Amino acid sequence: MQVTDRTAVAVSDVRKTFLLRHTHSLKESMVALVRGRKISSTFDALSGVDFAIEAGESVALLGFNGSGKSTLLKLISGVLRPDAGTVRIRGRIAGLIEVGAGFHPDLSGRENVYLNAAILGMTKDEIDSRFDDIVAFSEIEKFIDTEVKHYSSGMFLRLAFSVAVHTEVDILLVDEILSVGDEPFQRKCLERIRELQAAGKTLVVVSHDLNMVSDLCSRGILLREGKVMFDGDAKLAVEQMRAQ
Repeated sequence: MQVTDRTAVAVSDVRKTFLLRHTHSLKESMVALVRGRKISSTFDALSGVDFAIEAGESVALLGFNGSGKSTLLKLISGVLRPDAGTVRIRGRIAGLIEVGAGFHPDLSGRENVYLNAAILGMTKDEIDSRFDDIVAFSEIEKFIDTEVKHYSSGMFLRLAFSVAVHTEVDILLVDEILSVGDEPFQRKCLERIRELQAAGKTLVVVSHDLNMVSDLCSRGILLREGKVMFDGDAKLAVEQMRAQ
């Protein structure tokens, strides 16, 4: 891995291990101990992962379920910390990793726009100036003063995506979120992402839509069982994944 002055994301020899519990209660644990069974075991979701992403690159993280791609995206976003190795970020980052993540259910859509935009580093004046655009893009004007606990998953998506793509971010992380919502809104999301690409923003995408990945990203990193199996042209990465 070569880090330069233009490196936006540097992942260096990263390992992430999870504890898997095989019992769900104290009684089950005691029975397992008496019978000599394991109460828990560990699972390496990522092992020795190493790469750098340059500013302005559009990169797809590919792999089948359990390959470690979503865990890697959460490490880049800062939601998780690696157990070994380092993840370094240069610039302001926004992650669309879970629909509605970070939304407070008892606050209205309006209040959540201000809350989430502030978390992403925007000032109140910046949010004020972009609020109308955020709401218009989300297409939920009638519900903006409704508590978000009454929102559907599609409404969560629209507002979360709209906030993220209207903030001043350098790196945008997207995890399968474009698979939620109707087709016209998905097209609008992709158009907005292309505008951000044209503006030189860095994009990291996790998606099972391989055709979309080939079209949207120039580079693909293919993971298998927590290890990098391929890092190169996105179309070649997709071909390798389909051949697995």
